[in-house]
Amino acid sequence: MPTHSDDLFAHSAAKAAAKKAPLAERMRPRTLAEYVGQTRVLGPGRLLQQISARQTLPSLILWGPPGCGKTTLAHLLAQTVQAPFAAFSAVLSGVKELRQILDEAREQQRLHGKATILFVDEIHRFNKAQQDAFLPHVEKGLIVLLGATTENPSFEVIAPLLSRTRVVVLESLSADDLLLLLRRALQDEERGLGAQHLTADEEALVFLTQHAQGDARVALNTLEVTATLATQKETTHIDLALVEEAAQHKALLYDKGGEEHYNVISAFIKSLRGSDPDAAVYWLMRMLEAGEDPLFIVRRMVIFAAEDIGNADPQALPLAVATKDAVHFVGLPEARIPLAQAATYLATAAKSNASYKAMLAALEDVKQHGPLPVPLHLRNAPTKLMKGLGYGKGYQYAHDYEGAAIDQPHLPDALRERRYYHPSERGQERIIKERMEKVRSPRSEVRGQKKNP
Repeated sequence: MPTHSDDLFAHSAAKAAAKKAPLAERMRPRTLAEYVGQTRVLGPGRLLQQISARQTLPSLILWGPPGCGKTTLAHLLAQTVQAPFAAFSAVLSGVKELRQILDEAREQQRLHGKATILFVDEIHRFNKAQQDAFLPHVEKGLIVLLGATTENPSFEVIAPLLSRTRVVVLESLSADDLLLLLRRALQDEERGLGAQHLTADEEALVFLTQHAQGDARVALNTLEVTATLATQKETTHIDLALVEEAAQHKALLYDKGGEEHYNVISAFIKSLRGSDPDAAVYWLMRMLEAGEDPLFIVRRMVIFAAEDIGNADPQALPLAVATKDAVHFVGLPEARIPLAQAATYLATAAKSNASYKAMLAALEDVKQHGPLPVPLHLRNAPTKLMKGLGYGKGYQYAHDYEGAAIDQPHLPDALRERRYYHPSERGQERIIKERMEKVRSPRSEVRGQKKNP
């Protein structure tokens, strides 16, 4: 039987082990009040705040990027509802460990009448059969499942399990969130680095947030390496050079909120517009290496594909949108590969801003002329009264005519002769231009000729 001295020894050993844990592990929030970020789901009146207030926890899938706080949040939610808690890793654990957890859950339920909260880390790594094994225990209320995944649950979690859980989408931590965590670690004497009495330059901390790219674990553990280097160099001051050495990464002149941010993205877009793939890739990598959000870059690429390429290469916009999905699905650093492919494609594609100019011209007429009436022949006539008023009368169904080309106005009478879209001679728009010239020509052989029945 363990003695009092044995308990003291075990407690001391646990404290010693905790002090040797990585800084990110030591600084895990102990309460929801200490938790940083995720205000979209944890703010007042939000989903997880409501759960915490009710002290009842449904089965959840926590979906978010690495280092955003999924594991910590699962522990804190379980702590809030005061339920038995068990952790299970899809990478390290197997069927034997799961059976043991379920046996203990049954005993807890028999003694205390409470379901056990089972946290499954990296649940996407389980195959379909393994995920199926959770279903009956969730349905019977033996366990409340908290799954954590970095992958889209729609693709990686089986439908029956998804239907029995709520998906909570977590986001990468913001620069402000990471700065708060870093300063907290520097000041905390019990769990953090406060005992070293370190001071840090603001630019050094900002660089750490950019280097971490929303991952708290990376930010804190890099700070710990920096603190170790400071000790070796017999200094208590952390400057940019020291964190660069710790991160094995040089800071680039690039302030995501300042002028250089806009300068570099401007250079990137103008390189795409100027059909210079080499410069486009250079500016792309400048942004990524400096910690720019890849989704910000790809949003600009989607806009560029429609504005500067348009119908000269109709595949440009689908490619840009597919790149957005690839970046979201893959994440950095691999997301650099589809981004580079898209950048070189957009740079080398035929260019036309004809659609963009058509939009601006049409918008000008909308503002100038206001809500002009829709011509009667273009209006639907779902009622007898509307038919009697002439709605739809004389409408020509394009597919009944040769070449699906008809001599019928589609603009309001005041704008009947307006032309907004003027296709260029570049890429696919040359073909579009040739077709539209035939359709619009009064001498067209197909315009207005009805097909033989």
